[in-house]
Parts: sequence; C-alpha cells; structure tokens
Amino acid sequence: MFGAVSYSGWAGAEIRAISAIDLALWDIAGKSLNTPVYQLLGGAARHSIRTYNTCYDRIDFLNEPVRLAASLLESGIRAMKIWPFDPVAKETCGQYITARQMRQSIEPIRQIRQEFGDEIEIALEFHGYWNLPSAIRIAHELEPYRPMWLEEMLPHDNLAAYRELAGETRLPLCLSERLMTRWGFRELMENRAARFVMPDICWCGGLSEARKIASIAEAHYLPVAPHNCGGPVLHFASLHLAANVINLFILESVRRHYSEEYPGLVTTELVPARSGEFPLPPGPGLGVDLNPDLLASGAVDIQRIT
Repeated sequence: MFGAVSYSGWAGAEIRAISAIDLALWDIAGKSLNTPVYQLLGGAARHSIRTYNTCYDRIDFLNEPVRLAASLLESGIRAMKIWPFDPVAKETCGQYITARQMRQSIEPIRQIRQEFGDEIEIALEFHGYWNLPSAIRIAHELEPYRPMWLEEMLPHDNLAAYRELAGETRLPLCLSERLMTRWGFRELMENRAARFVMPDICWCGGLSEARKIASIAEAHYLPVAPHNCGGPVLHFASLHLAANVINLFILESVRRHYSEEYPGLVTTELVPARSGEFPLPPGPGLGVDLNPDLLASGAVDIQRIT
C-alpha cells in the first residue's frame, strides 16, 4: 500500500488510511490467537503505564489553572499539558510576542508552580505556531519554570530550525505527532533536536511503523511519548504500544475523553488507577470493539466502500 501511494506523496490521508488498516490487522491477529496485541509485539515491558493529562477539560487552564492541577493531583495524575501561548500566537500570527503578552501567557504556569511546586509536571504545547526568534525568546523566559518539555514550537517541516532552537535553550523539545513514517522521524533523531519523540499511531503508519520509530529512538537513547489525543481505538492501541516499548517516557491521555466521551462508543473502558497509571490493556487483540448497540441504533451514519 505504501508503494502504491508514495509516487503522489506519502503524507496525509493516505498514511492515515494505511495506519487504520494496520491497526485492524493487529486486532484481527490478536483476536484470532486470543492474545493481547502487546504480547504479539513482544510482551509487556512494565506492569502499568504512566500517563499525563492533556487538558481539554471542563476546568479551563487559562482561568483556573490551580483548580485544574489540584483536580488532577486528587485523581492521582501528576503531569499535565497546557497551551497558554496559543491565544497570543493566534493574535500575532506567531511573528512576535510583547513583554505583556509574555507575562499573560506564563501566568497559568506561574500559578501552578507557586501552589504545587514540583508536585506536578507541566508540559507545554505550542501547536507549531511560532517563528524561530519568538520561540527562542519564549523558551528563555520559561526556563525558571522547568516545564517537562516544549512541544512543537515551530512548524514541523524544517527540522534544521528545530536543531537551532534546541541549541538556544536548556529545556527539552518534544516532537512531533505530525511527522509520518520512520523516514519522517529519521532526520529529527539524527540532528538531535528532540529529547522526546512523539509518534501518533493513527498518523505515522500504524502500530507497525510506530514500533519501528520507537526502536530507532531507542538506538539514539531517546524516549518516546506517544501522542494519544483522538478516539477510543487509538487510546487502546496506544496503550498496547506503551506496554511494549522499552523506551517509554510517558503516555498522553485526555481525562475528558476516557471519562465522558468514550463510554457508550465502545465495549470496554480503560481509565487510570488511583496511582495515576493505566493498567495493561486487555485482549484479545486491542481489547475493544465499537458498541454494537450504538451501531444498530440509527444514531450513526455507516458508510461501506465496496
């Protein structure tokens, strides 16, 4: 399939379609053997899976950052990801940031650090909105707050610029869910710009490709932190990958997704324990199916391509 689409470019919808088929094949293999997918990948490398919460939450991190962090800590989750610089980036098109805007963007981070110190890790997402000089300036201002990482500060299509950014800050860079296939990640790992490698199983080519990306990262002594901010099948597949790979740093999850939006869509729920870690995912296969009652309810539009 990759060879069939590569002539017209291998990024975009074609690779996402290949990713979906790859997940389905792993699921079919696991179900036919009555075995969890992580066992087919080579077995579990850990007993549970550490997670951080990406804060698409009922509590707004811009207006109530301390309340949000307290809520996560109460549930056992000790790491969170927020994007407080995005409003300014959208206002200035990422071309500049004033001193006032810098203070405004840092304020949620400052409040969380002031209230909780190092009790909770704070990862910062930038969605690729900034130019290089602005990203360098922001990184310098953030160094006293010790974020877990700076994620996608620049667009993802110039990895040489990321290398320059990495040389300008002591803070670790994380990228990128928008890179596809092992070849898309090759330059990133060779130029040593990133300290955390973030493939998305549904975008990079599936579990098969994500496992190869993780192995290349391991050879460069780099940890992986899979991107997991989509639907419930991605959630389960990401947990199987996270269970297996040796060089896992932490797995993304979204509390609002698994506690409010996934239930009813699928047959199985998988949420973190009070320790803030996920148990190993069930089997057979991915351990999850679309809810047949929902599919038969008439509330969804099912399209089949013949």
